Amino acid sequence: MTDRSLRLLLDFDACAQRDNGQASVFLHRRDRKFALTCKEQSVEATPKRWIAYINRFSDAEIGRDQLSQTLRFWKRVNTSFLAVGALFGIFSMLGLLFYDGGQRINVTVIIAFVAFQLLLALLTTTQSLVGWQPWRTVIKRFRKSSQSAVLTRLQPVLMAQAAQLGGLCFAFGGLITLLIMVLLQDLAFGWSTTLETDASSYHAMIAAIAAPWAWLWPAAAPDIGLVEATRFFRASLGQNTINPSLWGQWWPFIAMLWTTWALLPRLVLYLLSGMLIKRKARQLLLKHPAMSALMYRMETETLDTGNEHNDASDFPNLNKQSTLTPLPNASTILTWAGAGDSELPAVLTDAKSIQAKVGGRSTLQEDETTLERVAAQLAKETKRCVLLATRCWEPPTGELEDFINRAKELWPAGAHIALVPLASNISREPEQHHIQQWLRFAGRMQSKFVSVSVISSGNDSHSTQAGPKA
Repeated sequence: MTDRSLRLLLDFDACAQRDNGQASVFLHRRDRKFALTCKEQSVEATPKRWIAYINRFSDAEIGRDQLSQTLRFWKRVNTSFLAVGALFGIFSMLGLLFYDGGQRINVTVIIAFVAFQLLLALLTTTQSLVGWQPWRTVIKRFRKSSQSAVLTRLQPVLMAQAAQLGGLCFAFGGLITLLIMVLLQDLAFGWSTTLETDASSYHAMIAAIAAPWAWLWPAAAPDIGLVEATRFFRASLGQNTINPSLWGQWWPFIAMLWTTWALLPRLVLYLLSGMLIKRKARQLLLKHPAMSALMYRMETETLDTGNEHNDASDFPNLNKQSTLTPLPNASTILTWAGAGDSELPAVLTDAKSIQAKVGGRSTLQEDETTLERVAAQLAKETKRCVLLATRCWEPPTGELEDFINRAKELWPAGAHIALVPLASNISREPEQHHIQQWLRFAGRMQSKFVSVSVISSGNDSHSTQAGPKA
């Protein structure tokens, strides 16, 4: 139960359940920032890194408790199957080898019992592959808390692994008991069947069963002479006078029969069940509903829709602001996400000591370097203002808000940003509904650090500052 794929799936599912109570806007901004951080560090945005990332900012104790509780439960299940399987293996072998000095131990019964064990092992693996859950009622009775849908789908392979572990301990316990009984008692083996079966036919069956080990241990593959000499029940009087020492020569065959057709299949299928758990866990992780939502949030930019309530039943805030003031005089101009790549108005570029591109294709480290450079420039000025040109038709993004908040942390006191939404044609003034979304964005910043300025078609400039009106 320490498989990393299983733990990763359970951790991810616990995180997804915690996120159910979070606002979609918050989740989008958080996961988008995680993706950008991974891109900046040149590492892959894997679920394991995502789990570690969000656990730094949220209380992960509930998820850890659920994971520990689940793993402890299945550990108890495996331990129970292990103990019960070993005990049943010991008592079953004692029953098969029961010998009172009269009737001999029937090899045919042991062969049939081993064949039954092999059939059970194959059925256990089959039920896990098809998703059948014959143990569902028992699991519900012993499980104190409800389990998630993901764990319910994983339950067939988990139960198959526990059952195969029990069968493996059953076979191992039986083999140890057989070897001990061979040492402690003088066991007498023979064979018989109600059907009309001659010794040659029975020997052919024995030879087929012993084929896997006959080349390795010839003594464990009985010859035709031993088969003819140890038949009882239908034997003639002449055959009843055989040497009793031949009755014990079957034990190597019984030991190899049990090892090859009862113990080894259980061992192989137990290891296979572990591989099935790993494969199933990976499949469930890739198909997890929260995984699709996470990939979308990481690959899609966060947009400001103007909806302050994060509620689909509410309409966006359509309140208009129209109070404009002159564009601040600044010595620094930054262009956000490709704004003004082709051309910037002369009023924005004249007498500027710093002109830099931020956002968009710029990495987080490049943006950080630019902010530090601007901070050093503003420290030398008395009127600390920076122009930030954007594309007016593109809604404000979460990345832009993070950039502004980071600038507020690095820049000296008294500095502020003047957002300048630019139209696609710099000779025209941005449309009113485009300007309004930027005014609402600045208003939600709740700070005089951000203002919005507009360049008119006549190269006149006005602005309105966010925050309460005087």
